[in-house]
Amino acid sequence: MALVAQSLIPTVLPEVALAAQDATVIDLRSPAEFAQDHLPGAHNVPLFDDAERAIVGTLYSRTSPDAAFDEGRALARRRVDALVGEIFFLARFDLPADDLRARLDSWTEVGIEALDRALGTTPCERLPQRPVILHCWRGGLRSRSVASFVRALGLDRAVALEGGYKGYRDWVRGVLEAWEAPPSFALRGLTGVGKTLVLAELEKLRPGWTCDLEALARHRGSILGGVGRAPCSQRQFESRLALRLHHGFPGPCVFEGESRKVGDSVVPPRVWSALDGATNLLLSASLERRVQVLTSDYLARAENRAEIAQHLPFLEERLGRVKYAGVLTGLLAQKRDAELVRLLLELYYDPLYRHSEKRREHAVTIDAEDPARAAEAVAHWIERRLLVLGA
Repeated sequence: MALVAQSLIPTVLPEVALAAQDATVIDLRSPAEFAQDHLPGAHNVPLFDDAERAIVGTLYSRTSPDAAFDEGRALARRRVDALVGEIFFLARFDLPADDLRARLDSWTEVGIEALDRALGTTPCERLPQRPVILHCWRGGLRSRSVASFVRALGLDRAVALEGGYKGYRDWVRGVLEAWEAPPSFALRGLTGVGKTLVLAELEKLRPGWTCDLEALARHRGSILGGVGRAPCSQRQFESRLALRLHHGFPGPCVFEGESRKVGDSVVPPRVWSALDGATNLLLSASLERRVQVLTSDYLARAENRAEIAQHLPFLEERLGRVKYAGVLTGLLAQKRDAELVRLLLELYYDPLYRHSEKRREHAVTIDAEDPARAAEAVAHWIERRLLVLGA
């Protein structure tokens, strides 16, 4: 396959890619890059693994672009069959019988400068049906090369992402920095009162009203908040949050009351301003109900217990090393779960929450013993409030 004088690869903007319901997004970056953050629903088909990427990058910066290209070409040659095969599999497109290594050799023998000049881009005027959107870090030679190569093999639905992942990150930052909040409300209350449960029920009643920061951050926002949850990077949190904000709110925005950090994720300024300045609705529930909620959430799954055990010595230290050393871990080991949760609430979480929330005023108090009924009360109260305000 000789390289044509000029091969123009169609490109799409990040917002177009995100709106394409039938698109297959393929991220060609290394696994470590992908794990840090990626477009929603993207598939990682790396051109280089983490070690190979480091080698090519070092050669590029310390030796020369030509040396990096030669090494990358050799690595791609070994991987081309599996790489192209996986792309065509994900695209649900039959791979033609061909000697891919020979075609790659012929296609890349011109060198990095000639290849870079030949692989231009052009804005995609109309996205094809079931597009295959390929991208690398910044829409450079990695993605342009692969996109052009698979297009030459017949996959003409392949397009590139304008600006690559960096372009997508620019879009994410733009959404977060430009967001203008609708009238905002925050569900607040003592730990275990069921704020997350009420928020979920409210979303069922009024789709699009809620912004669940804990779900987006994969963390419940406390010392034990990461138990049973997958870790989330700041970039992943921002990506999920930007997508939620981009979808918009048909009415108000209802949060669960949080601090500025949800786990390790920092709430961006405009969202924090809306949450911190929101009208606060206080949820209340009996201690027995709160113990039940937390026991079900944290201790119902056996695999969570070992993770909880790792955090209990710290909490014992905070309560008092002399009096409580080994007390919490002992209750957990004996499966005296209700006693453990009650002790943590009364001696640690409730005093901490009351101290952190003492400056806040609450517009209304709503019984949250039944999350569904509480959600109805929240929805009706907010609608009456908005009617009075003329919002």
